[in-house]
Amino acid sequence: MSENLPPAERLLNLVIALVNTTGRMTKEQIRAQVAGYDDAASVDAFERMFERDKETLRDLGVPVVTVTDVAHGDDQGYRVDTDAYALPPMELTSAQLGVLALAAEFWQGQVLRSDAARALTKLRVVGATPSATDAVAGLAPRLHPAGPALGPLLDAAHERRVVTFTYRTASTGEVRRRTVEPWRVIGSRGGWYLVGHDRDRAAPRVFRLSRIEGAVRPTGEPGAFTVPDDVDPRAMVTSAQRDEGRTAWLAIAPDRAGALRSRGLVDPGPPPGDLPAPPAGTDVVAVPYTRTAELADEVTGYTDAVVVLGPATLRDAVVRRLEAAVAMAARVEEVARG
Repeated sequence: MSENLPPAERLLNLVIALVNTTGRMTKEQIRAQVAGYDDAASVDAFERMFERDKETLRDLGVPVVTVTDVAHGDDQGYRVDTDAYALPPMELTSAQLGVLALAAEFWQGQVLRSDAARALTKLRVVGATPSATDAVAGLAPRLHPAGPALGPLLDAAHERRVVTFTYRTASTGEVRRRTVEPWRVIGSRGGWYLVGHDRDRAAPRVFRLSRIEGAVRPTGEPGAFTVPDDVDPRAMVTSAQRDEGRTAWLAIAPDRAGALRSRGLVDPGPPPGDLPAPPAGTDVVAVPYTRTAELADEVTGYTDAVVVLGPATLRDAVVRRLEAAVAMAARVEEVARG
């Protein structure tokens, strides 16, 4: 017996049965063999349930067809037209697979990591050239894990539901409880941000997810607020980043380091007067950042494609990493020679 089987599960069971039947399934077979229908109180109850489910599947695009027995015109059965239901063969180019790989890498360390990895694995199987994705190598966005706050905030923003959480302010280190109407969650320049209305301060605010401590808890009912039409969440995040961060001045080789270029300021203003002259043929890009170690790790990965002009603390951090890499390579070569 399948007492109280959820309707969605019953529909899925019906689709599986009708797809895998060798010819057709009669109503009697469906009632006896498909979980969810065997607990119908009567034949009439089963008939109503099945007819409703059949139309629901057709509305969802599942081609449930009626098959009539040739010898007995009144003997009807059902199956799914697999030719109409199946997706056409997919032929993904190397560039398309590369873009999908970037999307999957974007979610590494995030709450959707497993789903993204499984989806990419399936798409690689049907791709035309599943291993040739170098066309977009090096362009992967670098976003640090958002932590457990990301999922609940995305859900709350979608449902327009107020949340509460404990937040540590960057400037003062003050830790206090916040009650916020979450408008939008944005990933930008290596970090995740919540833009919303802070009810405690009665004003719009930007919160960096890495500073949320503990659990994010929804409160009240869905649909509790509306997002103002005149709000530009991304502009608010950009403004907050300028207030909280610093600016790195980088000399970047042509057509290299696309991820760094994409984060460059459109109008950074004049560079500091003490910057050294950039190498010939490079482009000077101003990139905002908050953590020296994180940007130094990223710049080091581009090796000779990026030169740090300033500030000196960032340049020194990159030099230390490059020197350590050279020392390690020499050590490995020494061990290999015996």
